[in-house]
Amino acid sequence: MLPGVIGLVQATETVKLLLGKGQSLVGRLLVYDALKMTFREYAQRRDPRCALCGEHPTITGPAGAGAGAVAAAATTAAPVCGLGS
Repeated sequence: MLPGVIGLVQATETVKLLLGKGQSLVGRLLVYDALKMTFREYAQRRDPRCALCGEHPTITGPAGAGAGAVAAAATTAAPVCGLGS
């Protein structure tokens, strides 16, 4: 049951991000307690030292990717990291 619940949350977040609809979990951590069947939500702050979305990112694209993939990754890094905006 746990993989189904988490998979559903992940699929819903993906659809929301792709469609630009609703309020995504960007900047928030969702914790699921399967024994109690409860969710908890925690606000997350952007880490300025983050290798992906920080002030001086060192991850600029997928390893071994060409220039096109790096450019595409740069435009999507903030939503993936979740804290770039």
